[in-house]
Amino acid sequence: MNVRVRLFAALREAAGASEITIDLPEGEPVSRLLGEVRRQHPALADRCEGVVVAVNQEYADGSAPVASGDEVALIPPVSGGAVSDAEGVQAGVTPKPLDTRRIAESLKASSDGALITFEGVVRDNNLGRRVLFLEYEAYGEMAESVLRRIGRETLEDYDIGGIALWHRTGRLEIGEVSLVVAVSSPHRRAAFDACREAVEKVKALAPVWKREVWDGGSEWLRGAG
Repeated sequence: MNVRVRLFAALREAAGASEITIDLPEGEPVSRLLGEVRRQHPALADRCEGVVVAVNQEYADGSAPVASGDEVALIPPVSGGAVSDAEGVQAGVTPKPLDTRRIAESLKASSDGALITFEGVVRDNNLGRRVLFLEYEAYGEMAESVLRRIGRETLEDYDIGGIALWHRTGRLEIGEVSLVVAVSSPHRRAAFDACREAVEKVKALAPVWKREVWDGGSEWLRGAG
């Protein structure tokens, strides 16, 4: 069977395309798929270290089978309109500037005594280099799904009333906000703890990547936000 594989960030640039086709027998595992990516597309052979695979927008281990019609994506190491649900979660990725105040206000409830917000902000330096701007890329559909899941898990683990998780994509200038996490809760300790854990999960799990651009060069970096 022919499997269509989506590529992002540095993998997309190395292949010169956002999607490749892999010839693979039906039912072969993800580990075999990765091996065939290296063999059939030599430009990607040295870039698969640390890459994980998503099948139908869910992370998959090496033993997971790949079937005809599956949506497969190679996820480089991650740095990803609002989607909200009845459980008190708002989540989204957007190319538009993030309005932290508006996001926070949307969570306010008369039963809550604390409202905590976190902003990830583009800074002008890293590793001794003067940063000019950042470019963010996301596996959009999966990123929103991951953000919603993080929100639901945080609601289950902490005594909070609501949570919002938003990530920017596209070009961001110095000082712009790339990530907003807001939490409302009856009590401040739960709000602080929930916000901190949610931010760390976004950085570890969301399929969002950033390219740092400086004078004379650029580089895709690990870690969202």
